[in-house]
Amino acid sequence: MTLTELSIKRPSFIIVIFIILIGGGLISYNQLSYELMPDFSPPVLTVTTTYPGASPATVESQVSKPLEDGLSGLENLDEVTSFSLENASVVLMEFKNGVDINTALQDAQRKINAIENNLPDNASKPVLAKIEPNASPVIQASAVATNMDNRSFMTLLNEQVLPQIKQVKGVAEVQVIGGEKREIRVNVDKEKLKLYGLSLASINQAIAAANVEFPTGKVKNTGEQMTVRLSGKFQSIAQLKDLVLSSSGTSVVKLGDVADVADNTEDRLSLCRLNGVEGIGLRIKKQSDANAVEMSEFTKARFKDLEEKFKAEGLKFNIATDTSNVTLESVNAVQHDLELAIFLVALVMLLFLHTLRNALIVLIAIPASLISTFIAMYALGFTLNLMTLLAMSLVIGILVDDSIVVLENIYRHLKMGKNKRQAALDGRNEIGFTALAITLVDVVVFSPVVFIEGVIADILEQFSIVVVISTLMSLFVCFTLTPWLASRMAKEVNLKEKKNPFYKFLAWFEGRLEKFTEAYVHLVSWSLKHKWLTALGIFVIFVASFSTMTLGIVGQEFVAQGDEGKFMLKLKFDKSTTFEENNRVTHEIEEMLIAQKDIIDIVFSNVGGPSSGMGAASFGSEYKSEITVKLIHGMQEKYPTINYMTEVRKKIERSHPGVEVKALNIGMIESEEAPIEIFLSSNDNELLIKEARRLKGFMDTIKGAKDAYISTDDVTPEIRIELDREKMGQLGLPIAMVGMQMQNALTGNDDVKYDDKGEEFGIKIMMDSYDRQNIGDVKSMSFVANDGKQVRLEEFANVTMENGNGSLERKNRANNTTLRCWVLGRAAGNVSQDIDAYLKDKPLNPNVKMKWGGEVKRQKESMGALGTAMGIGLMLVYLIMVVLYDNFVYPFIVLFSIFVALIGAVLALSLSSSNMGIFTMLGMLMLLGLVAKNAILIVDFTNHLKKDGMSTREALLESVRTRLRPILMTTIAMVIGMIPIAVAKGTGAEWKNGLAWVLIGGLTSSMFLTIIVVPLMYDTVDRVKAWFSKRKLVKKLTVTEEA
Repeated sequence: MTLTELSIKRPSFIIVIFIILIGGGLISYNQLSYELMPDFSPPVLTVTTTYPGASPATVESQVSKPLEDGLSGLENLDEVTSFSLENASVVLMEFKNGVDINTALQDAQRKINAIENNLPDNASKPVLAKIEPNASPVIQASAVATNMDNRSFMTLLNEQVLPQIKQVKGVAEVQVIGGEKREIRVNVDKEKLKLYGLSLASINQAIAAANVEFPTGKVKNTGEQMTVRLSGKFQSIAQLKDLVLSSSGTSVVKLGDVADVADNTEDRLSLCRLNGVEGIGLRIKKQSDANAVEMSEFTKARFKDLEEKFKAEGLKFNIATDTSNVTLESVNAVQHDLELAIFLVALVMLLFLHTLRNALIVLIAIPASLISTFIAMYALGFTLNLMTLLAMSLVIGILVDDSIVVLENIYRHLKMGKNKRQAALDGRNEIGFTALAITLVDVVVFSPVVFIEGVIADILEQFSIVVVISTLMSLFVCFTLTPWLASRMAKEVNLKEKKNPFYKFLAWFEGRLEKFTEAYVHLVSWSLKHKWLTALGIFVIFVASFSTMTLGIVGQEFVAQGDEGKFMLKLKFDKSTTFEENNRVTHEIEEMLIAQKDIIDIVFSNVGGPSSGMGAASFGSEYKSEITVKLIHGMQEKYPTINYMTEVRKKIERSHPGVEVKALNIGMIESEEAPIEIFLSSNDNELLIKEARRLKGFMDTIKGAKDAYISTDDVTPEIRIELDREKMGQLGLPIAMVGMQMQNALTGNDDVKYDDKGEEFGIKIMMDSYDRQNIGDVKSMSFVANDGKQVRLEEFANVTMENGNGSLERKNRANNTTLRCWVLGRAAGNVSQDIDAYLKDKPLNPNVKMKWGGEVKRQKESMGALGTAMGIGLMLVYLIMVVLYDNFVYPFIVLFSIFVALIGAVLALSLSSSNMGIFTMLGMLMLLGLVAKNAILIVDFTNHLKKDGMSTREALLESVRTRLRPILMTTIAMVIGMIPIAVAKGTGAEWKNGLAWVLIGGLTSSMFLTIIVVPLMYDTVDRVKAWFSKRKLVKKLTVTEEA
């Protein structure tokens, strides 16, 4: 007994199966978490090390190079890139695709542990981390306490507020920006040091020696014992001021005599403001496996609890950005598209099948297939994200496809006079193998995606698997539920006998459909008689459509940026700019933005703090700021964000000409990465910079390329000190001692801690600010020689002003520089093509090597991978056809239908102003299976008719006449189901619009052209076969006669 027979004769069995599947699906759905995108972590690790006071050259030689050398031996390592900056080193390790990044993380940590002791003492412990797109802050907020001073608020935040936020379920890290931290300042007066014959080193030693606590032992007698503890910690600032540094007879020199000792705050290096109000910035990141939406809700609830708890202090949390809102908006938008698609497909079914009962037989496939798919999603650890829900939306038309084909054939058998049960059984059995083939065609085109490696694989994996599972479920439905329901509910309606206006409309529609069918049969008949003219026409259309790509009408990009109504202004000042000046100018720009209340909703400033977004550095700079601007909800539809941010940028450049401004559109995933990124490497640094400047000069002229810059071509003013070793030897001044004392004087030393009720604060010892303002102050720094006399730095060193490198880069242990630029109004792929064309005409020096990075690199890799997947998919479709027809020639006829689908796909992209990217390429991949179905239906039915004795042309024309209706029904259902996705607006729309337009265009052109091309090719192949058979027969007869 077949599965269909079992379903018709013993329906209780199949009903129980679907009750289990739908029940399990609903339970699984409630267990799925929300996420914006599937987790796609590139195989990249970063090592960040801070080295206070060090120049880029020093950082490179003492930190970056040792780390590079130690880490280069890691297994499966593809590239090592180091960035040596002022005060910090960042080493980037890119591994080969497919590497277990967690294992690589452990191996790298072991290497770092072995290297760590060879790094400078003042360098921090290297911090190893993975780059994770989903690790960007979920919430950015500003905390204020209106009834507290800044320092007290910071203490409250650290001691009572942050610990409670960190306990929220799903929170991984809370990054703090700004705030005033308590610090005991010892600002030493240089002239008084000279006066009393003291040195900064001696003050450090004296404070450290006087601030100790010793457990000295115990005292005991026969009855008891007690611990003796020497308490030598400073109990007050007054005690610290009265610390005796030296004494001679009646002359006593105390710390307060040579330094200003005060209970103060640390020098401010960062702050944040929300809509002009200063607060303490909080960046809250989620754990890698946490639900962002759930974490956000829990965090906001904790905010409310804390506000109530500290109401007297005036605690208030103001949220600047919350990416979980983007997640919910995108998920809700796709769910809305899905619901609308189901409704529209239902209308199409009603139009073609005439009654609600008949439409229901087909539509039952949608919930049965989708809900059952949730079980597999839960088992595989998938989430409800943009990709899985997009897959479900796009697959709506496909799910009813098999059921339509089966039901249409069942009705054909009903018209033969069979009863419902027999018609259902015979109708399904007759077309069962064809239904299996057209479903497998849909499935196999996605199988190569499983073998793709890299970021694109992580993005597309869940999409592909959801499509495959739901499509296979629809096949199961059409073999079970559809024939069972048809055997009970199928009903033919005589439209001519009905007087209802709705049925009159349906009768009119059927009349038009019959005329259209006959007209198309005549068109196919004409095409068969004028093959060369038809083929030429189709070829011209094919060339014309693809010329839109060569002419640049259809651009190329990795993914569409979209318009979320947010942008970021990155401000960069001269490197000599102080934090205070940076803050002043940034505040002026903020006020200019806040004044535009009819357009802007939120202005969130980060002055000097670490940047946000994927790929951002984990530390800030005194001369950099960023301002995140969020437009009023929906404003971007009236006033595109790119246009507005361009105007804002021009306005800032006019009002503040000394500020370098970059304006970045913020998409669904925040990223610091420029779309165009070119790596140039050479052992000749001078040649490297020369070639980089030449290439930058060309990039500045490219249409759409903005803000091109060379990463290592900036300079930092620095005071260079060249020591006279011979003089230093005579004076008894070791280089290490001089360097340490200068570092203490200019950067400060806070190794000694001040204990206040169990909480420790640094005692920062350094020269007073007015003694460290210029090169003259550096020259006059004094040191105590071996004879006790003080000598100035300029007496044993040459002190000069120079311009040093602002940053240094190395890639695979060779000198490297990076050219970056942003794009505006043009696809990144088109800009990269202009650069490739320029370098082909005017190549780089042979000693300079070039590699693409950033979006262009991912685009090239992804397009290549998807192109390979399409090739493999095409081969698998062919092999399935070979099995279906038991013939190696007829499958080629089906493959021709795929090429005519590409005509509509490319034209749809150009008409919708969409670019070619990974999502549109994914649409092309889906088309391989979808459009092959139409050809399969025609070829399969033609073969059946030929077996019944019809001639080839008669069979082809009858196939077109008979199969045009199910072809129209399935194609229109798919196209109508995708229209809501194609015209969708809002969050995530830019990613799915292009994909939907590709499918709509491809299916539409396939619907009309396949019915012409397939008969044309079939007839041609049949005639060629007949010619060969005739020639073979003639040859055989000739041989027989000669014998």
